[in-house]
Amino acid sequence: MSEKTASVSWDGRGKSGTGKISTETGALKQYPYGFASRFEDDRRGTNPEEILAAAHVACFTMAFSFACDKAGLTTTHIDTKASVRLSKQGEGFVIDRIALTLQATVPGVDAAKFQEIAAAAKRDCPLSKALASVPEITLQATLV
Repeated sequence: MSEKTASVSWDGRGKSGTGKISTETGALKQYPYGFASRFEDDRRGTNPEEILAAAHVACFTMAFSFACDKAGLTTTHIDTKASVRLSKQGEGFVIDRIALTLQATVPGVDAAKFQEIAAAAKRDCPLSKALASVPEITLQATLV
């Protein structure tokens, strides 16, 4: 069993407030975020959707590699991307789409088996399971 932690320190009110996020490993250490980095184009900070995209794409990539191993296939290179969309809904916001894009080099696999493994990895990835309430999680998988 594994449990990981993250923490936030927030100062100020709403739009004018700012936060600093830290992770247990120190990958993020007092990293800034706030209204401008979430809803505007301030690239000096992060935002929850970007962190969620990073977590999901990391989990999915590992799930895909492990699934290939289980099938007796070797992944020699994998490039993945996740795009998380935050949309206005009524008075608030909702994450309504996550788009995963996979490009992988897997010698000896045919296209059909590749697609089957990729779809299973998307379905079985723990983050995909945790995000099951997101109405649309897509996968575009390309064998290189």
